[in-house]
Amino acid sequence: MVPRKSDIAPARFSFVLAAALATLLAGCTAVGPNFRQPEAQAVPESHPYTPEPMPAQTASAPVMAGAAQRFKAGEEIPAQWWRVFRSEPLDGLIRTALANSPTLTSAEAALRQAQENYNAQYGARVFPNVGGQFNVARERSVQFGPTPSIFTLYNASVAVSYTVDAFGGVRRELEALGAVIDYQRFQLEAAHLALTANLVTTVIQEASLRAQIKAINEVIAAQEKSLDLTRKQAELGAIARSPVLTLGAQVAQSRAQLPALEKALAQTRHQIAVYVGVLPSQAKLPEFDLESFTLPEDLPVTLASEFVRQRPDIRASEALLHQASAQVGVATANLYPQITLSGSAGPVATSFGDLFSSKGFLWNIGAGLTAPLFNGGALQARRRAAVAAYEQAAAQYQSTVLVAFQNVANALRFLETDAEALRAQAEAATLTRESLDLITRQFQIGATSYLNLLDAQRSYQQSRITLAQAQAARFADTAALFQALGGGWWNRPPKLDPAQTDARPQPAAIKE
Repeated sequence: MVPRKSDIAPARFSFVLAAALATLLAGCTAVGPNFRQPEAQAVPESHPYTPEPMPAQTASAPVMAGAAQRFKAGEEIPAQWWRVFRSEPLDGLIRTALANSPTLTSAEAALRQAQENYNAQYGARVFPNVGGQFNVARERSVQFGPTPSIFTLYNASVAVSYTVDAFGGVRRELEALGAVIDYQRFQLEAAHLALTANLVTTVIQEASLRAQIKAINEVIAAQEKSLDLTRKQAELGAIARSPVLTLGAQVAQSRAQLPALEKALAQTRHQIAVYVGVLPSQAKLPEFDLESFTLPEDLPVTLASEFVRQRPDIRASEALLHQASAQVGVATANLYPQITLSGSAGPVATSFGDLFSSKGFLWNIGAGLTAPLFNGGALQARRRAAVAAYEQAAAQYQSTVLVAFQNVANALRFLETDAEALRAQAEAATLTRESLDLITRQFQIGATSYLNLLDAQRSYQQSRITLAQAQAARFADTAALFQALGGGWWNRPPKLDPAQTDARPQPAAIKE
């Protein structure tokens, strides 16, 4: 039977009324706290990172990597910060690592997963759910008479349901999922920074080991010359046999230091291969020495007011705090009733051919209200748990900020003391070199004992090794400063991948 216009009008009016009601309720204020970014840490302007003001520049030394470094407050950090060392092989190695790293691939996949989880929840909770249904049923009707009526009933209908977000629970859920996206995005940035910083420091470690091995080999070469001279003197009967044995033992001891350094060098090379994303057996890596790096003379020091917005770990911790805040809103909204609107409409006929001929049409509209009455205090307990989780996230955020400031303070102080240590070690290396040259000449003419020569060789060998370590420390701590300040990721052009941008749809604004 075709419905009369008078039957359709109330239905149309009901749908319009329901839509208006849904729109009105959706604009209600969401319960729960509205998230605000934590306030910046109050620090002295003259020395925001260290207990006392830092000097304008570090000390200098008359050796490679010995230039003074100037601290530039507010200086911008380049996105590809490792290029300040002016090493093309290092730059190429890092570009390969960024392209091949499974760690970055995993972090990017986690970001895409978070984005799609948000999209799925947004589509399911913000828009009405619409479904189609087709039914065929064989029925027998009960009638007063000898012959019951048996017929086939065909029905095609469209059903619509919508849960009204009256108290903002859906919006808080989407807010929490959006915070997860932010968290994964900053986790990706943190992984990017960690990979580049680890690769730089590991390459510097390789260069330091090569410098130490080179120094020991040079000392061994000098010791072997003294040993040859002593052996000839002993063969001629000019001296006793004991100095030959003592000098030979010294050469053997110097050579015994090489295997440990070569082992460390091999481990370092294998670690570089892993960072680059290749097997150690397949890696074709360049070799690095300290002379291949240039020490940057100008070092940026981020203003404290901008620092917390630049550290990826702080931003990730803030995103977790935001998520915990939104979860409090979700738990609060669950304490209130939920309103569901539903309706369906579609033709019905006793033959398939008549199904779409408008001979029969059914519709229904309804509204439901679900309210928690008694649940043993479970909902209140869940809200208290959500509040506790927020307090935990707030404490973890504060801890992350404290550690971040500590990282910068350490790096600044290390750079200052590294420069002083390098200057002192350079002076020691020069003096031990001069002393060794003098004692060697005296020993060759018999003016001093071989014991004095041994002491001079040991002192020179140790000073060369320590000098190489001091030179490497300045490079490594310079890299540590760039890492502690965030690495300049905010200056990197964004990728075209939608998962890398804040392109998610936004729910209705949450009113204060």
